[in-house]
Amino acid sequence: MSVTVTSGAAATPVDLSKLLPTLDAVRINCHIADAKHATDYTLCVYLLKMREYFRWEHDIPFTAALPHQELSNWLTQRENRWESLQEQGFRQVPVLDSHHDPFAAETINESLNKLGYVYSSGYGPGLKPMFFLGALESLDTRNGYTVVVSGREFARDLASPPAMSQGKTIYVRRESLRRMLWEKVEEWRWNRPANAMQNALDCYDFENAVDQSLDAMTENELQSAILHEIGEVQAGELLGEEWEKMLASLPHSKAEIMVRAVRDHLADALSTLPGLLADRNPPSLHFYAANMTNIRKDLFPKLMTAYEIWAVSGSTQELEQLAEEAAAHWQMLAEKILQLYREQDGEFPSRLIALIETHAL
Repeated sequence: MSVTVTSGAAATPVDLSKLLPTLDAVRINCHIADAKHATDYTLCVYLLKMREYFRWEHDIPFTAALPHQELSNWLTQRENRWESLQEQGFRQVPVLDSHHDPFAAETINESLNKLGYVYSSGYGPGLKPMFFLGALESLDTRNGYTVVVSGREFARDLASPPAMSQGKTIYVRRESLRRMLWEKVEEWRWNRPANAMQNALDCYDFENAVDQSLDAMTENELQSAILHEIGEVQAGELLGEEWEKMLASLPHSKAEIMVRAVRDHLADALSTLPGLLADRNPPSLHFYAANMTNIRKDLFPKLMTAYEIWAVSGSTQELEQLAEEAAAHWQMLAEKILQLYREQDGEFPSRLIALIETHAL
């Protein structure tokens, strides 16, 4: 299931100075979103994200040390600014002579794409609003999906997800993806465990050619991100709007994390895993396993077993069989979750957790 993103499809960007009102509005909305939701993270995760946010904002290379005092001063200033914005509503986004609701991404992009830029807005985990503005790298239509890839980013928030989908439009942010991958590389280097991440990194030459290896890995995982977002769209079509309503009733809870894990497994079974297997892409298969969260591993132990068999033997038979089994299993569990939601009472979250825990695959 190869998904090709064509290059050269974007218009040459106009001078960004002509879009300063647009840029200012998006940046302020990013700050407002962070002001309202930055405290959702644990302290450790928050500080790590702020360090990388500082690095991005000051265009500091990944391999360079951060200036401690400057970072500390910036952190204080940013938190003070967020405090002043905490009660404010999101700004409309002006584009040339028109003004738009900040969540009207499709309408905003009708103008911005022609100027060589791309905008995205939506809601992430915990219903956190997210916004970004970047250079449009490519825009392509494949199998009924519109795939939009951005390059350099000019406005972003603390979350900065590498990919997201709205309807059948898929946004992939190359710069955010590259940054996320570098964080994974650095995390592995702390202890250098012999695991799936080591297998993924062994497919590149990070010891001698860091930038070239990171670029190659980013290109590879860009395709994986597209496959996953296609799966998300397909899962959404199967589950309907009721799933989103159910998810909104579970903010910042173990139940929300588990429900999202089930949907991620469904999306991957529908698109990501079959696509990676069809493409015969070993680096991305290794990274797919390496990027699996603990909750997803607990819910899907058969996946890690099948991965280990492939990693040792080179045979994808178990993974291919499991992909077919998994699609039916996770759809069945998702439908059980929705049925439980329809019958919900005061014990819905605990009953939901118990249901998911007893349906591991």
